[in-house]
Amino acid sequence: MDAEITFSINELASDFNVTTRTLRFYEAKALISPKKEGQRRIYSQSDRERLSFILRGKRLGFSLAEIAEMLDLYESDNKKKFQSKVIIDNIKEHIEILKYKRKDIDKTLQEMLSLVKEYE
Repeated sequence: MDAEITFSINELASDFNVTTRTLRFYEAKALISPKKEGQRRIYSQSDRERLSFILRGKRLGFSLAEIAEMLDLYESDNKKKFQSKVIIDNIKEHIEILKYKRKDIDKTLQEMLSLVKEYE
């Protein structure tokens, strides 16, 4: 039987280009749960996968609360169908928010460009 692959806090931080403080923050928020040997944190492959999901969710604009909800669904939904639907619904909602923001930004840019042109 193979030993479980584990990672130190420094290895995981380096692999994902985040700080060790970030990992401790996610741990404090109960998003990842490394084992501890004294002061030493030992991360499992599952923790690594959760961290990957967390960081992807952050890049996509999800809040930590939304990410936590999706992680909880992932663990409780054996077939992953419900979790996938929730994620897709959340992504669609974020797409609409971003479209609205882009429209607002485009409008503001046009107004600013017009103002600059007017005074040049």
